[in-house]
Amino acid sequence: MESDSSIRRIKPQRYGPQSNDGSRIRCGNNGCSSDPKRKPDVRLYLLREGLAASLVSVFILALWGLVHLSLQQLIIGKSTGEFNAVRARRHLEKITSVGPRPVGSKENEVLTVGYLLEQIENIRLEAAAGPHQLTVDVQHPTGSFSIDFLGGFTSFYDRVTNVAVRLEPKGGTQHLMLANCHFDTVANSPGASDDAVSCAVMLEVLHSLANQSTPFHYGVIFLFNGAEENILQASHGFITQHPWAKQVRAFINLEAAGVGGKEVVFQTGPENPWLVQAYVHAAKHPFASVVGQEVFQSGIIPSDTDFRIYRDFGNIPGIDLAFIENGFIYHTKYDTADRILTDSIQRAGDNILAVLKYLIMSEKLADSSEYRHGNMVFFDLLGVVVVAYPARVGTILNYMVAAATFIYLAKKASMPGNGGRRYVRDLACATGVAVLSWFVTLLSVLIIALLVTLLGRSMFWYSHFYTSICLYGAAATGKMILIHTLAKNLYYGGVRLVELGDLYFDVSLLLWCCSLVWLTQQGLCSAYVPMLMVAFPLVTRLLLAKEFKHRGASVKYTVLYLLGLSLPYVHLMFLIWVVFEIFTPILGRSGTEIPPEVVMATLVTLATVFLSSFFLHFIYLVRSTKWILAGLGSVFIVMFLLMSCGLFFPYSGNPHSPRPKRVFLQQTTRTFHNLQGQVESQDSGLWINGFDYTGIQHITPSIPEINDSIRTRCREDRPFCGYPWFLPVKFLSKKNWYLPAPEVSPSSPVEFTLLSKEETSWGTIKMTFSAKGPSHMSLYLMPHRGASLSTWSLGNGTPQFDLSGEYFVFYSHGIDAPTWTFWFEIQPPRDPDPSGPEGMISVAIASHYFFGPDQRTAQLEEILHRLPTWVFPSFWVSTYDMYRY
Repeated sequence: MESDSSIRRIKPQRYGPQSNDGSRIRCGNNGCSSDPKRKPDVRLYLLREGLAASLVSVFILALWGLVHLSLQQLIIGKSTGEFNAVRARRHLEKITSVGPRPVGSKENEVLTVGYLLEQIENIRLEAAAGPHQLTVDVQHPTGSFSIDFLGGFTSFYDRVTNVAVRLEPKGGTQHLMLANCHFDTVANSPGASDDAVSCAVMLEVLHSLANQSTPFHYGVIFLFNGAEENILQASHGFITQHPWAKQVRAFINLEAAGVGGKEVVFQTGPENPWLVQAYVHAAKHPFASVVGQEVFQSGIIPSDTDFRIYRDFGNIPGIDLAFIENGFIYHTKYDTADRILTDSIQRAGDNILAVLKYLIMSEKLADSSEYRHGNMVFFDLLGVVVVAYPARVGTILNYMVAAATFIYLAKKASMPGNGGRRYVRDLACATGVAVLSWFVTLLSVLIIALLVTLLGRSMFWYSHFYTSICLYGAAATGKMILIHTLAKNLYYGGVRLVELGDLYFDVSLLLWCCSLVWLTQQGLCSAYVPMLMVAFPLVTRLLLAKEFKHRGASVKYTVLYLLGLSLPYVHLMFLIWVVFEIFTPILGRSGTEIPPEVVMATLVTLATVFLSSFFLHFIYLVRSTKWILAGLGSVFIVMFLLMSCGLFFPYSGNPHSPRPKRVFLQQTTRTFHNLQGQVESQDSGLWINGFDYTGIQHITPSIPEINDSIRTRCREDRPFCGYPWFLPVKFLSKKNWYLPAPEVSPSSPVEFTLLSKEETSWGTIKMTFSAKGPSHMSLYLMPHRGASLSTWSLGNGTPQFDLSGEYFVFYSHGIDAPTWTFWFEIQPPRDPDPSGPEGMISVAIASHYFFGPDQRTAQLEEILHRLPTWVFPSFWVSTYDMYRY
């Protein structure tokens, strides 16, 4: 029996239930009783350890299974029959049959464009007798713009290709919807999901709409754009230059960050809640999340879509949809048509067709600016139904739920005598214990992640996702249970009373409520998540108050309590699935500087903290936790040993479920010129960029000459370290390797010329250049210390530098583009740095040969054949030429 002092410390009588006559039930360390002479056994009010663990585990696993079942159920109900997925699949297979389609290639500019025009003409002829007219325009825009993606860079495009199709009632219309896809791809990928399937879907949607017998109120532009992978160039060319663009009132953009599955609405707006309402009302198989929108727009995900261009340069609202499943093979050779299920095509087609039909019959499209007021909270429940309401309504609802929670807690804090004061004090202490347990748990798991990294086992979970749950999840769960068990046995003197469980339920409620208030004050629509996590547990607890009062933590109470948590928890698990589905593949292409173990360990720990929040009080409602801790400890130790032994290899070349390691492999020749224009140095080699944290450690055993002895070092006196970066991401991939190789000699080498250099009347030096080369080039400008660029002929005229402080210009062209001419003005340094490079600026230009005979060399082929099957190399030939002025 515990001492009297330990009983007084917890003050159990102030939480004790009341008897039927209203008298306070006396509680002690053995339980509660209305008879002060009788002290029932505490076990009557506490759960058995095994039963509690089983109930919670079954609950979590059942909901997790329900989430996965809903994700596999692509088509809900019967299709309307208006969209023919079989015909759309034939379009997909035909488009991808030509292989990769980089901008400027025959496959992109001729073969794919030819096929699209052929199919569009067939649709036009078939629908000619109907109430609609169809107009086709092939656009070849030239332009330039700057965006702040990856710190900021500038893009210049010349004669890229757009195929625009205008479908409208005969007699015309002034108001148009825009549906956008892109048919170009990155090098070395057939791009079935990104984005050929979207273009195939759009062709079939066009076919269906063109053959509708009822005339529409408004029209639709179907834009098949041919330069999205070149950082959103073709969409910019359309929205800023095409005459039809002025009539576009809203858009739908079809994208991909994965291969197949369900297409999710992950961006809407800006504002214009009527668009979300249109999707909710019309979509046959809704799948949407405002959480995804706010995460994506926060910049955490290093990606972007044409949505940005239409929003920022067209000032029109829209909806962004994307496939997100299986991002492991996104932008690889495995992104083939056979991996996309016909049901995925059917659901995407049903949704897009229905939404477009609804919008072009909606009066709101005519003047969308009138309905531009606020944002929308929207989320789906297992893909069955979408809940959507205005953000202002969400704010009111959130504060109402928060107020109800504070009233619930205030009622306990206002108990007569010293009871209320003690409750507030104990609630504050318990909150401190809970928050401390989170921080200690996160710190402990991060230490484990660091140890995994030091052992050289990073990304062991890349091909075996649930191993991360077994290692980091077991460690996080065990650590939290251990901390609360110690608190129960030491801080609370070992007293095991149901009142402690009640107290820690209030702690979880308070913490979720605080997050609800904070997110609402920040104006984030994602605040609906803590709102659900507060409202349902609170209502459930109030409904079960009598059961808990009379029987404590009985099996009936526990089962009913878990059922009450089902809806918010199943939605929370869906969001957790989305996070892991997106971020796990991204960690395989996020560069060499972001430790993936830290990210994965943090995500798993946060997921554990969120999921455990309303089970935290069960630790105080079970008789013991020793077997639970022993089980979790055993899982952790076994998994750690297996991981340490290298049993879980990160990558897989299994054609049915590939998890490839990505590398960029360029054979390049670099030439460096001095201030006098003479060649200062020249070399050639195979330049290798690792796309993830493991670098080349797993490749070296297969190709011994690729090892850390050929590791590159950044030359700070050369633009972009003196290497031919395709994108401005050198700060993400600082670990690179350079293996000497023969000189490359492409058939169309770069011709780079300084046309003029003159001093302006305002003291700057204006330099004009011309460049002629392949379809993809990168221009790097590095003003020397004390010098600065003031203006140039690119973008909006204001030079924009990246995170490294240098200037990156991405250039591409279609077929038959003229010589590229540009100029910039530079302010010379007043006091030149004698220790720095000579002159006032270093200018470098890199060429990239992504297709055709120039893409390959004998040395590249030899290395490619020696690479392990689990490596996906994106390869090409490049050159780098640097000049000082």
